[in-house]
Amino acid sequence: MPQLPVNDVMIILERDGAVCLAERQGTGYADGKLNLPSGKLDPDEDVYDAAIRELFEETGVIVERDALRIVHTMHYRNPEGEPRIGWFFVASHWQGEPRNMEPHKCAGLSWHPIDRLPDNTVPYNALGIAHYLKGEPFSVHGWEKPA
Repeated sequence: MPQLPVNDVMIILERDGAVCLAERQGTGYADGKLNLPSGKLDPDEDVYDAAIRELFEETGVIVERDALRIVHTMHYRNPEGEPRIGWFFVASHWQGEPRNMEPHKCAGLSWHPIDRLPDNTVPYNALGIAHYLKGEPFSVHGWEKPA
């Protein structure tokens, strides 16, 4: 039976040409790498509600539904072979200053030039940001068939 994809939400907080990234720690997956505030949908939650919840849980930032815009959707298969659908949002405005609300999973938040992401950015996130910057609404990654 085929595996159903996980739905992920990733929120791009952008200001003055920089994007807010979190350094993963203590999660057992991609620790030491940078990623967008993000997470999975909970049961009976739509992607907007998930983005609002995840952003608040991870950064303390409050964002209203009408301030979120989906800028890219990605059908992604990670290196472990798990299928995922990534919903990348941009927040046009928000309340509060981003701060690390999950120190047990995050070493800290930092701002980086959005067009020059650090090498240790999670590839899934870096790909989504690159497509956003190019104005590309959809992509597929990780499904290439061997020749």
